[in-house]
Amino acid sequence: MQAVKAGTRPPWVGFAAAVWVGIAAGNSYCFPLYSHSLKSVLGFSQQQLTILGVANDFGENTGILPGIACNYFPPWAVLLVGVFSCFFGYGVIWLAITQTVLNMPYWVLWIALVLAANSSAWLGTAVLVTNLRNFPLSRGTVAGLLKGYIALSAAFFTEVCTMLLNGSSTQLVLVFALGIPIICLALMYYVRPCTPASEPDPSENAHFLFTQGSSLLLAIFLLTTTILKNSLDLNKTTSYTFIAVMVVLLLSPLAIPVKMTLFPAQKNMIRTVESSDSLDLKTEPLLTMSSSNTNLTSFRENEYGSDVNLLLAVGEGAVKFKKRRPRRGDDFGFREAIVKADFWLLWTTYFLGIGSGVTVLNNLAQIGSSLGFDDTTTLMSLFSFCNFLGRLGGGAVSEYFVRLNAIPRTLWTMVTQIIMVLTYLLYASAFKGTLYAATALLGTCYGVQIAIMVSTSSELFGLKNFGLFFNFMQLGNPLGALIFSGMFAGHIYDTEAAKQGGSTCLGPTCFRLTFLVLACVCGVGTILSLILTIRIRPVYQMLYAGGSFRLPHNSGH
Repeated sequence: MQAVKAGTRPPWVGFAAAVWVGIAAGNSYCFPLYSHSLKSVLGFSQQQLTILGVANDFGENTGILPGIACNYFPPWAVLLVGVFSCFFGYGVIWLAITQTVLNMPYWVLWIALVLAANSSAWLGTAVLVTNLRNFPLSRGTVAGLLKGYIALSAAFFTEVCTMLLNGSSTQLVLVFALGIPIICLALMYYVRPCTPASEPDPSENAHFLFTQGSSLLLAIFLLTTTILKNSLDLNKTTSYTFIAVMVVLLLSPLAIPVKMTLFPAQKNMIRTVESSDSLDLKTEPLLTMSSSNTNLTSFRENEYGSDVNLLLAVGEGAVKFKKRRPRRGDDFGFREAIVKADFWLLWTTYFLGIGSGVTVLNNLAQIGSSLGFDDTTTLMSLFSFCNFLGRLGGGAVSEYFVRLNAIPRTLWTMVTQIIMVLTYLLYASAFKGTLYAATALLGTCYGVQIAIMVSTSSELFGLKNFGLFFNFMQLGNPLGALIFSGMFAGHIYDTEAAKQGGSTCLGPTCFRLTFLVLACVCGVGTILSLILTIRIRPVYQMLYAGGSFRLPHNSGH
């Protein structure tokens, strides 16, 4: 096996590749960019379109199979499934929008949207699980960055659509069907597991700071160019220049492994895990002698007792070993986790916060139109930018405070849900000039809660089955969309539109009742997140004793 430096070139090359795969994995966020074509070309009502939005959310967040697959197959195999899902799903949608296939049944289109959006789950799970295992000591930062890039994809593809494709939603769907598979096929080899560093590395923090800075610069650039193209008549040369700058900024994480190659640091050498060797997670030895375990012999000694008392099988068959149940912070099995109150508290708070937020996201174009805003792409870009800031900031800020004073990350979930209550009331008021402010606040809070959920689930229930856990948590998104958006918001909109004698609703009453209900939903979520924060506070005091994360004995990578 090849010898490399701990936490250096292989994980950083994989992280740079994961940035591009993450942008591709955000294709499901672009439903509003072509949903109007589905409605106009195929003649759907708002409720029918909303149900298609639910299909998009369902596919995006149904990641149980990708989560399981990450424990048995290499990352490239998981990515390959996402490639085929993207190709066939968006291919069918393209056939419907272009009317290449006439009178396509509604249920076929619904299934195609599920399949297309499900590619996001396969692509996103592969890169997120692999990189969290490669950087286990910086979980909040890694989760925030990768989820942040996924959030930027909507703004990225909006730029591509308007500057390269002349606003053609038909061509955009074709880019999803062909371009995303090509990108992922080209990069899947580089997304691979490596042996993680067992101790904090000061250079790692500097590298993450550089990546955060470049991603923030990309987000600001995307927002600025979106505003410019809506206010100025940009020529082709300027548009192509903007696209080239975006590509350079997306390539910036590659500067880290290039710098390490040109200016190698003098560190102890350890071996990476080859892809074929690193995937057999079922055959982890019960006892592994290592320096990291020696340094952690006192970890949790008071709570769990000595591991020696549990592993006294000196001779063959001399002692029968009975495995103890995992405690919070250990590697849980799925059946062991779902009987824990913390698991369901985390799931419910995520369901209430994200489920309500995605309701607004799916109906953002109609919300803007009902209030007299014709250019809804600016709203989409603003939401995408603030969603990115929330994910990046949620990961970085929670990482800082959890290391400073072992403050549970879910405290920030509670704070954001309080802000979301106020945001929904702001939407409901429909005061002039508040739409952009409310959308910015909602996007930020939405992003924070996603980053917090990813990091918290890995800390409470371990990394071994992390892909399964966080994807199960994400089921709160489509369920929230189905209940709050499909069954409620779409129905209210069509009812108000019928009162006005048409299929399009205008005025603040179109969504006012929806916003008031969503404010109540987030009020309940605030209470539950406070309860969860109080419950897991002792766990974080133990995990982050001394200001740095301590890997449990059975932490699986």
